[in-house]
Formats: sequence, structure tokens, C-alpha cells
Amino acid sequence: MSQPNRTPVSPGPKDRTIPHWHSPDAETLDVTGGDGAYIETADGEEYLDFISQLYCVNAGHGNERINAAIRDQLDRIAYVSSSKHNDARSELAGRLASVAPVDDASVFFSVSGSEANEAAMQLARSYQDAPKVLTRWRSYHGGTYGAASLTGDPSTRATVERYAATSGTARFMPPLADCFDADSPEALAEQAADHLEWVIRNEGPDSIAALLTEPIGGTSGAYPAPPGYFERVRELCDEYDILLVADEVITGFGRCGDWFGIGTEGVRPDMITFAKGITSAYVPLAGVVATGALGDHFREEGIAVGQTFAGHPLGCAAGLAAMDEYENGLLDNVRELAPVLEDQLRGLESKYDVVADVHGRGFHWGVEFRDPDTGKPFVDPLVEEGDNPVTETREYAREHGVLFGGGRPDIQNIISPPLCIDESDIDRAVSVLGDAIVATFE
Repeated sequence: MSQPNRTPVSPGPKDRTIPHWHSPDAETLDVTGGDGAYIETADGEEYLDFISQLYCVNAGHGNERINAAIRDQLDRIAYVSSSKHNDARSELAGRLASVAPVDDASVFFSVSGSEANEAAMQLARSYQDAPKVLTRWRSYHGGTYGAASLTGDPSTRATVERYAATSGTARFMPPLADCFDADSPEALAEQAADHLEWVIRNEGPDSIAALLTEPIGGTSGAYPAPPGYFERVRELCDEYDILLVADEVITGFGRCGDWFGIGTEGVRPDMITFAKGITSAYVPLAGVVATGALGDHFREEGIAVGQTFAGHPLGCAAGLAAMDEYENGLLDNVRELAPVLEDQLRGLESKYDVVADVHGRGFHWGVEFRDPDTGKPFVDPLVEEGDNPVTETREYAREHGVLFGGGRPDIQNIISPPLCIDESDIDRAVSVLGDAIVATFE
């Protein structure tokens, strides 16, 4: 079939794109290529991508197994309605059910992490016949209206709610030392769990459908919970008949050294939300892994809503190939090299007094900065204005060829590299971060 002649329409001299998370004062890289842990820009500059773009290119850039799977699916059929079955979709659901720490699992597909969290809460509220969802302060669950209402990060929620408020959520404090007066990790776990129980009882257990939480903090700082905390959270959810939902949009698919971050805590949630790493971000795909009781309920009762692109066959094909990559070496690579990354980052904490805390798990870490004279952030972006030296460390690193991420709040850098890195990549990235600290603070 002949193709119609089309005359390209030039957008003119300016780029017509409106970037997400856009700051007019920040430089926006023009990324045109990538291979493994590296990306390349239009001007030929190469960067070591130690943020996996947005904590999502877990298998690295240019993975041929994933590319080939997408091409093969495209040759067979590119799109199948989300209301119908498809072989790639069904196979991926079965594969996810086999590795997720969820009993008798079923999968409800979605498109993005925000939509997966919204879908999980819609399912939970319907199943429980209860309106409220508990989430932590200093959490991030998405930037759409529904997901932003679940988000505990004030800057995100305030931006979205400036013109239209949302409802149906209640907050509890995260298990962070700044939030409690604890003298040991065990005491912190106990105090944080006692506080959670107080919130549950204060809100009214019968009104609460679910508790949504990141097992290891995502953009809020890669912080893990103290030992014993999640076991107690699971007990409280069981006692008060609340569904426990693990937001694994960032922490899933090898990022923390297991298929899912909650797996490193030895706890089985009622639902897991996923996105990002499921396809190594090659194609948008997300969803909810739910227990057998929930899956059976909605298969029998039906679901009256859906999303056009949920469980897109190209995404499912990419997901199957990505899971092959994780299973065939990348998970092992994280487990082998995570201690190396941790040791080198903790070396920065020992060497520089401005590095107040290093925390994380697997290939997901936060490096937090504070003024050693006051013990407080140099600039707390939530409550004060001024030049933030933490952002300057990332600018220095970018100028020297390494990309790190910023946390919420921006008192920290997030280190979250592709799972395919080697020890020399760690050496280079941590060395540049050390140089950035010297250049900024000394």
C-alpha cells in the first residue's frame, strides 16, 4: 500500500515539549542514545546513569533481549483490548504470580505507577467497603489526583491540591529517627508501630480499607524500616482487618536485591503495586498483584472500569523478557555488588562530616546531608528558600559525567543505578560523588 505524501511541519526554533518536573532554571539533557549503564546526549556527551533515568531502567539501556521481544510481539499483534485475554498478558500474569510474595496471586494490569496505586485503592475500598487509606508522611505514590492524595510528600500533594482537594486518606509517621525519641532500632520499630496503632484506633478501624506503604523509601530517601517494624505492621493489619499494600513501583524487580522490596522484610502483603522495572521502562506497564481472595472476588463480581492501555501486549512482551534478564544474572549481580556499593557509600559518611546518614538496600541508596554544626539540613526546601548545596553536588557530578537523583525533601542524593553495572562503575560514581562533596562544601 502506498503511503501518502506528508510535508513535515517544523515546530520552529524552540522545542515544543513541556518536560515533567520542569524547572526553568535547570539544565534539561537531550538524551538520544544509551547502552548498559550509560546514556548519550545529542551533543555527544556520555553520562554514567546512576539514577536509571527515573529509578526504572533496571536492565540497563539497549538490552537486545527486551528489544527483540517487543519486535516479535509487534509482528504478531500490537494491541489487544484490556477487556480481553492475550497470550503475552496471561503469561506475564502467571510469571508475576510465581515470584511475588503474595498468596495465590492474581494480577490486575494498569499503565503507570500512579494508576496502579489508584487501582489498588479502588479495589481495596470496594472489597473492604471502607473509604479510608493510610499512608506515611514523607512518601510518594504518584502525581495524578488520586495518587497525589495518597502521597505524603507535601510539595507534590500541595501542587496537585492547589485547585482541587482530594479526600479519603489519613497519614501516619514513617519509622524515622527524626520522628521518634528512640535509642535503638528496636525501640524505633516499637514506637513507630505503636504510633501506627494509635492512628488506626483514632481514625476508626472499620473506616480503613488499606494501608499503602513503600517497603524501602523511594524518592523519599531510600530509607529502610528498622528490624521488626514490618512484622508488627502486618500483625496490626491482620488484627484490625486492613489490607496491607506494598508500593513496589521503585523497589520492585531486583532494585533491592530481591524480586520485590517487601521480600527482603519477610512479610507477605495483600497487594503489591508495580511499574517501572517490570519492563525496565522499555514500554509503559504497571499493575497490582493481589491475593487469591481479592482476585476471586473481582472475577466473580466483575469490574466496571478499566484503562485502554492496561496490560498492553508490547509491555507484557517486554516484561517477560525483562524478567528473564533479572532471573538470568541481574538479580545475582545486585546481591554480589550491593555490599560493595554500600561500603563505598558508607566510606563517604565516615570521611565527610556533612554526610549525615547513608541508608538503603540493594542498588537503592540515599546519601543525606546536614550541617554538622547544627545537625539540621543546610536548606530545608519545604520551609525555607536559598541556594541548596545538595543540588550543587548533583550539578558537579553531572558536569563530570555521572547522574544522581534528588530526594523528597531535597536534603539528599539518591543512588539507584541499573542492575547491570560492574564494580568499576561503582568506583567511578562514588569517586565523583566524593569530589562533588569536596567541591561544594570544602
